[in-house]
Amino acid sequence: MLADWNGRMNLVGPSALADFWGRHAYDSAQLLEIAPEASRWADLGAGAGFPGVVLAILLKGRPNAQVHLVESVAKKCRFLSAVVEALDLPATVHNARAETLCLTVDIVTARACAPLPRLLEFAWPYLHKGATGLFLKGQDIEAEVAEAAKSWDFQAERLPSRSGGSGWILTLRKLRHARR
Repeated sequence: MLADWNGRMNLVGPSALADFWGRHAYDSAQLLEIAPEASRWADLGAGAGFPGVVLAILLKGRPNAQVHLVESVAKKCRFLSAVVEALDLPATVHNARAETLCLTVDIVTARACAPLPRLLEFAWPYLHKGATGLFLKGQDIEAEVAEAAKSWDFQAERLPSRSGGSGWILTLRKLRHARR
């Protein structure tokens, strides 16, 4: 479905389809190993469904599992809805801006959504209610964390991505606006 829809709209770069399993599927799936007990997830800027659709596939059949796929672009929501329906996934597609929703989740995640300072604005409603952030980030993670720390206080742990390359997983908790 991704290859088919990608021909009609830009969901992932053309070269990324060649390494679908390592670059997208495994990169997304590794998040469940970090939070195996979590059943309620929100994927912000869900786009092509990474990591949200992959997580919904892995959570299918688990009692009370729910993945919220949050995407502000309507045509991407149509793709996500088609995948959720075709695979009968425990997921709900929200055509909305992440910061406007009031969802209670265990984990909030994002991949290729925004630089960390802006991503934290989007994730604030979820993290403020106690969710843990699991954000897939690239080689600029140190600069993003330093920039975010100018406006936010948080506890963060950086884990190297098991999918290789220069990717990282940023585990983020206890977000609050900085008092400086």
